[in-house]
Amino acid sequence: MEINWTNQQPQKFKIKSFLKHHGVSRRLLTAVRHHGGRLLLNGRNCRKIDCISPGDQLTLGLPAEHSPNLQPSFVPIEVCYEDRDYLVINKPARVASIPSPLHPNDSLVNRIWGYYQIRQYQNIIPHIVTRLDRDTSGLVLIAKHRFAHALLNDSLKVKVQKDYAAILMGKIHRSHLLIALPLTRDPNSLIKRQVAENDGQTAVTELWLEQNFAQVAFCHLRLHTGRTHQIRVHCAYLGHPLIGDTLYGGKINQVVQRQALHCYHLKFRQPLSNKLIEITCQLPKDMKKYLLEQG
Repeated sequence: MEINWTNQQPQKFKIKSFLKHHGVSRRLLTAVRHHGGRLLLNGRNCRKIDCISPGDQLTLGLPAEHSPNLQPSFVPIEVCYEDRDYLVINKPARVASIPSPLHPNDSLVNRIWGYYQIRQYQNIIPHIVTRLDRDTSGLVLIAKHRFAHALLNDSLKVKVQKDYAAILMGKIHRSHLLIALPLTRDPNSLIKRQVAENDGQTAVTELWLEQNFAQVAFCHLRLHTGRTHQIRVHCAYLGHPLIGDTLYGGKINQVVQRQALHCYHLKFRQPLSNKLIEITCQLPKDMKKYLLEQG
Protein backbone atom coordinates (compact mmCIF):
# COMPACT_ATOMS: atom_id res chain seq x y z
CA MET A 1 0.00 0.00 0.00
CA GLU A 2 1.45 3.35 -1.07
CA ILE A 3 0.30 6.86 -0.16
CA ASN A 4 1.42 9.72 -2.42
CA TRP A 5 1.54 13.46 -1.81
CA THR A 6 2.76 16.40 -3.86
CA ASN A 7 4.14 19.45 -2.08
CA GLN A 8 1.87 22.19 -3.40
CA GLN A 9 3.24 24.86 -1.07
CA PRO A 10 5.74 27.46 -2.35
CA GLN A 11 8.38 26.56 0.25
CA LYS A 12 10.57 23.67 1.33
CA PHE A 13 9.79 21.49 4.35
CA LYS A 14 11.62 18.88 6.31
CA ILE A 15 10.04 15.59 5.26
CA LYS A 16 9.24 14.72 8.88
CA SER A 17 7.35 18.04 9.25
CA PHE A 18 5.52 17.48 5.96
CA LEU A 19 4.44 13.98 7.05
CA LYS A 20 3.36 15.20 10.48
CA HIS A 21 1.15 17.79 8.81
CA HIS A 22 -0.50 14.95 6.86
CA GLY A 23 -1.17 12.89 9.99
CA VAL A 24 1.75 10.46 9.87
CA SER A 25 2.81 9.62 13.43
CA ARG A 26 6.32 8.90 14.71
CA ARG A 27 5.13 5.39 15.51
CA LEU A 28 4.11 4.76 11.91
CA LEU A 29 7.39 6.19 10.60
CA THR A 30 9.26 3.83 12.93
CA ALA A 31 7.26 0.91 11.54
CA VAL A 32 8.02 2.07 7.99
CA ARG A 33 11.72 2.17 8.78
CA HIS A 34 12.00 -1.15 10.60
CA HIS A 35 9.23 -3.38 9.24
CA GLY A 36 9.45 -3.29 5.49
CA GLY A 37 8.00 0.08 4.51
CA ARG A 38 9.72 2.72 2.44
CA LEU A 39 9.94 6.46 1.94
CA LEU A 40 10.58 7.84 -1.55
CA LEU A 41 11.16 11.38 -2.75
CA ASN A 42 10.51 11.67 -6.49
CA GLY A 43 10.94 7.90 -6.75
CA ARG A 44 14.21 7.68 -4.82
CA ASN A 45 14.86 6.52 -1.26
CA CYS A 46 15.05 9.38 1.21
CA ARG A 47 15.21 10.11 4.94
CA LYS A 48 12.76 11.99 7.11
CA ILE A 49 15.41 14.64 7.77
CA ASP A 50 15.67 15.44 4.04
CA CYS A 51 13.73 18.34 2.53
CA ILE A 52 10.78 18.28 0.14
CA SER A 53 10.69 21.18 -2.35
CA PRO A 54 7.68 22.71 -4.12
CA GLY A 55 6.32 20.27 -6.72
CA ASP A 56 8.16 17.25 -5.29
CA GLN A 57 6.29 13.99 -4.84
CA LEU A 58 6.64 12.00 -1.64
CA THR A 59 5.65 8.33 -1.43
CA LEU A 60 5.01 6.51 1.83
CA GLY A 61 5.10 2.73 1.36
CA LEU A 62 3.25 1.18 4.31
CA PRO A 63 4.57 -2.03 5.89
CA ALA A 64 2.57 -5.18 5.21
CA GLU A 65 0.00 -5.97 7.90
CA HIS A 66 -0.70 -9.52 9.06
CA SER A 67 -3.15 -11.15 11.46
CA PRO A 68 -2.09 -14.80 11.72
CA ASN A 69 -4.71 -15.76 14.33
CA LEU A 70 -7.70 -14.24 12.52
CA GLN A 71 -9.87 -16.90 10.91
CA PRO A 72 -11.78 -16.00 7.73
CA SER A 73 -15.55 -16.47 7.62
CA PHE A 74 -17.10 -16.65 4.17
CA VAL A 75 -20.61 -15.62 5.20
CA PRO A 76 -21.50 -12.88 2.66
CA ILE A 77 -21.39 -9.24 3.75
CA GLU A 78 -23.37 -6.27 2.43
CA VAL A 79 -20.85 -3.71 1.18
CA CYS A 80 -22.38 -0.22 1.04
CA TYR A 81 -19.21 1.68 0.10
CA GLU A 82 -15.61 0.87 -0.71
CA ASP A 83 -12.51 2.72 -1.83
CA ARG A 84 -8.78 2.07 -1.48
CA ASP A 85 -8.72 3.07 2.19
CA TYR A 86 -12.20 2.48 3.66
CA LEU A 87 -15.09 0.05 3.62
CA VAL A 88 -18.66 0.53 4.92
CA ILE A 89 -20.65 -2.61 5.79
CA ASN A 90 -24.32 -3.01 6.73
CA LYS A 91 -23.97 -5.29 9.77
CA PRO A 92 -26.90 -7.56 10.61
CA ALA A 93 -28.11 -7.88 14.19
CA ARG A 94 -26.74 -10.75 16.31
CA VAL A 95 -23.27 -10.51 14.76
CA ALA A 96 -20.44 -9.34 17.02
CA SER A 97 -18.21 -6.62 15.56
CA ILE A 98 -14.93 -8.24 16.63
CA PRO A 99 -13.89 -11.80 17.59
CA SER A 100 -14.37 -12.78 21.23
CA PRO A 101 -14.26 -16.01 23.26
CA LEU A 102 -18.02 -16.38 22.61
CA HIS A 103 -17.74 -15.56 18.89
CA PRO A 104 -14.18 -16.43 17.83
CA ASN A 105 -14.74 -17.28 14.15
CA ASP A 106 -17.83 -15.48 12.84
CA SER A 107 -17.68 -11.86 13.92
CA LEU A 108 -18.01 -9.04 11.38
CA VAL A 109 -14.21 -8.79 11.26
CA ASN A 110 -13.97 -12.52 10.43
CA ARG A 111 -16.45 -12.02 7.59
CA ILE A 112 -14.53 -9.01 6.24
CA TRP A 113 -11.33 -11.04 6.44
CA GLY A 114 -13.05 -13.73 4.34
CA TYR A 115 -14.12 -11.01 1.88
CA TYR A 116 -10.48 -9.89 1.66
CA GLN A 117 -9.43 -13.46 0.83
CA ILE A 118 -12.03 -13.74 -1.93
CA ARG A 119 -10.99 -10.37 -3.39
CA GLN A 120 -7.31 -11.38 -3.03
CA TYR A 121 -6.40 -8.26 -1.07
CA GLN A 122 -2.78 -8.44 0.08
CA ASN A 123 -0.95 -7.05 3.12
CA ILE A 124 -3.94 -5.28 4.72
CA ILE A 125 -6.20 -6.23 7.63
CA PRO A 126 -9.57 -4.82 8.82
CA HIS A 127 -9.55 -2.03 11.41
CA ILE A 128 -12.98 -1.19 12.87
CA VAL A 129 -13.53 2.57 13.19
CA THR A 130 -17.19 2.60 14.33
CA ARG A 131 -18.10 -0.51 16.33
CA LEU A 132 -21.69 -1.58 16.98
CA ASP A 133 -23.03 -3.77 19.78
CA ARG A 134 -23.72 -7.36 18.76
CA ASP A 135 -27.51 -6.83 18.65
CA THR A 136 -27.40 -3.41 17.00
CA SER A 137 -27.66 -3.46 13.22
CA GLY A 138 -26.48 -1.02 10.59
CA LEU A 139 -23.52 0.75 9.07
CA VAL A 140 -19.99 0.03 10.29
CA LEU A 141 -16.94 1.91 9.01
CA ILE A 142 -13.77 -0.13 8.44
CA ALA A 143 -10.29 1.23 7.73
CA LYS A 144 -8.32 -1.02 5.41
CA HIS A 145 -4.88 -0.12 6.78
CA ARG A 146 -3.39 1.34 9.95
CA PHE A 147 -2.78 4.80 8.51
CA ALA A 148 -6.41 5.14 7.36
CA HIS A 149 -7.48 4.08 10.86
CA ALA A 150 -5.20 6.59 12.59
CA LEU A 151 -6.53 9.46 10.46
CA LEU A 152 -10.04 9.01 11.84
CA ASN A 153 -9.21 9.13 15.53
CA ASP A 154 -10.32 12.02 17.72
CA SER A 155 -6.88 13.58 18.08
CA LEU A 156 -6.91 14.58 14.41
CA LYS A 157 -10.41 16.08 14.56
CA VAL A 158 -11.75 14.00 11.67
CA LYS A 159 -15.27 13.21 12.83
CA VAL A 160 -17.67 10.55 11.64
CA GLN A 161 -21.34 11.54 11.87
CA LYS A 162 -23.42 8.56 13.02
CA ASP A 163 -27.23 8.60 12.90
CA TYR A 164 -29.47 5.89 14.31
CA ALA A 165 -33.11 4.83 14.07
CA ALA A 166 -34.64 3.50 17.29
CA ILE A 167 -37.99 2.36 18.65
CA LEU A 168 -38.48 3.55 22.23
CA MET A 169 -41.02 2.48 24.82
CA GLY A 170 -43.69 5.06 25.61
CA LYS A 171 -44.62 8.29 23.85
CA ILE A 172 -42.10 11.12 23.47
CA HIS A 173 -43.66 14.53 24.14
CA ARG A 174 -40.98 16.75 22.60
CA SER A 175 -39.94 16.85 18.95
CA HIS A 176 -36.26 17.42 19.75
CA LEU A 177 -34.02 16.63 22.73
CA LEU A 178 -30.34 17.18 23.42
CA ILE A 179 -29.27 14.66 26.06
CA ALA A 180 -26.00 15.60 27.78
CA LEU A 181 -25.48 13.13 30.62
CA PRO A 182 -22.05 11.72 31.60
CA LEU A 183 -21.70 7.94 31.64
CA THR A 184 -19.70 5.53 33.77
CA ARG A 185 -19.54 1.79 34.45
CA ASP A 186 -22.23 0.24 36.61
CA PRO A 187 -20.24 -1.00 39.66
CA ASN A 188 -22.59 -3.99 39.94
CA SER A 189 -22.10 -5.24 36.38
CA LEU A 190 -19.28 -6.15 34.01
CA ILE A 191 -21.36 -5.03 31.02
CA LYS A 192 -23.76 -2.25 31.96
CA ARG A 193 -23.17 1.50 31.96
CA GLN A 194 -25.07 4.14 33.91
CA VAL A 195 -25.57 7.90 34.06
CA ALA A 196 -23.19 9.61 36.51
CA GLU A 197 -24.45 13.15 36.98
CA ASN A 198 -21.41 14.35 38.97
CA ASP A 199 -18.59 12.57 37.18
CA GLY A 200 -18.04 10.05 34.38
CA GLN A 201 -17.23 10.55 30.70
CA THR A 202 -18.94 13.26 28.69
CA ALA A 203 -21.76 11.81 26.58
CA VAL A 204 -24.07 13.77 24.26
CA THR A 205 -26.95 12.32 22.22
CA GLU A 206 -29.37 14.28 20.04
CA LEU A 207 -32.90 12.93 19.51
CA TRP A 208 -35.62 13.80 17.00
CA LEU A 209 -39.11 12.35 17.28
CA GLU A 210 -40.34 10.90 13.98
CA GLN A 211 -43.67 9.41 15.06
CA ASN A 212 -45.54 8.45 18.20
CA PHE A 213 -47.64 5.29 18.21
CA ALA A 214 -49.99 4.02 20.92
CA GLN A 215 -47.26 2.67 23.19
CA VAL A 216 -43.94 3.35 21.44
CA ALA A 217 -42.08 6.16 19.66
CA PHE A 218 -40.00 5.95 16.49
CA CYS A 219 -37.00 8.29 16.75
CA HIS A 220 -33.80 9.31 15.00
CA LEU A 221 -30.73 9.88 17.16
CA ARG A 222 -27.27 11.31 16.50
CA LEU A 223 -24.19 10.52 18.54
CA HIS A 224 -21.98 13.50 19.35
CA THR A 225 -19.74 11.26 21.47
CA GLY A 226 -19.17 7.52 21.20
CA ARG A 227 -19.51 5.97 24.66
CA THR A 228 -20.36 2.32 25.19
CA HIS A 229 -24.15 1.75 25.20
CA GLN A 230 -24.64 5.52 25.01
CA ILE A 231 -28.01 5.65 23.23
CA ARG A 232 -29.34 2.72 25.24
CA VAL A 233 -28.41 4.23 28.61
CA HIS A 234 -29.55 7.76 27.77
CA CYS A 235 -32.96 6.60 26.55
CA ALA A 236 -33.47 4.28 29.54
CA TYR A 237 -32.53 7.09 31.94
CA LEU A 238 -35.26 9.28 30.40
CA GLY A 239 -37.78 6.51 31.02
CA HIS A 240 -37.90 5.37 27.39
CA PRO A 241 -35.75 2.24 27.02
CA LEU A 242 -35.42 0.72 23.58
CA ILE A 243 -37.89 -1.98 22.63
CA GLY A 244 -36.16 -5.33 23.12
CA ASP A 245 -33.32 -3.93 25.24
CA THR A 246 -33.80 -6.15 28.29
CA LEU A 247 -30.43 -5.09 29.73
CA TYR A 248 -31.80 -1.58 30.33
CA GLY A 249 -35.46 -2.29 31.02
CA GLY A 250 -36.89 -2.67 27.52
CA LYS A 251 -39.51 -5.32 26.83
CA ILE A 252 -38.85 -8.17 24.41
CA ASN A 253 -41.43 -9.07 21.77
CA GLN A 254 -41.82 -11.68 19.06
CA VAL A 255 -40.94 -9.37 16.18
CA VAL A 256 -37.88 -7.47 17.50
CA GLN A 257 -35.99 -9.87 19.73
CA ARG A 258 -33.06 -7.52 20.32
CA GLN A 259 -32.65 -3.81 21.03
CA ALA A 260 -34.48 -1.90 18.29
CA LEU A 261 -31.47 0.18 17.24
CA HIS A 262 -30.08 0.59 13.72
CA CYS A 263 -27.27 2.84 12.42
CA TYR A 264 -28.81 4.01 9.14
CA HIS A 265 -26.52 6.91 8.17
CA LEU A 266 -22.78 7.67 8.18
CA LYS A 267 -21.05 10.79 6.94
CA PHE A 268 -17.37 11.69 7.00
CA ARG A 269 -14.75 13.41 4.90
CA GLN A 270 -12.30 10.87 3.52
CA PRO A 271 -9.04 12.27 4.90
CA LEU A 272 -6.82 10.99 2.08
CA SER A 273 -8.98 11.94 -0.92
CA ASN A 274 -10.84 14.82 0.81
CA LYS A 275 -14.06 13.39 -0.67
CA LEU A 276 -17.25 13.74 1.38
CA ILE A 277 -18.65 10.23 1.94
CA GLU A 278 -22.32 9.88 2.89
CA ILE A 279 -24.01 6.47 3.16
CA THR A 280 -27.61 5.60 4.05
CA CYS A 281 -29.24 2.20 4.43
CA GLN A 282 -32.82 1.05 5.03
CA LEU A 283 -34.34 -0.19 8.26
CA PRO A 284 -33.91 -3.94 8.83
CA LYS A 285 -36.90 -6.23 8.33
CA ASP A 286 -37.67 -6.77 12.02
CA MET A 287 -37.93 -3.04 12.82
CA LYS A 288 -39.95 -2.38 9.65
CA LYS A 289 -42.39 -5.15 10.49
CA TYR A 290 -42.81 -3.94 14.08
CA LEU A 291 -43.57 -0.36 12.98
CA LEU A 292 -46.09 -1.57 10.39
CA GLU A 293 -47.88 -3.50 13.10
CA GLN A 294 -48.01 -0.39 15.30
CA GLY A 295 -49.51 1.70 12.53
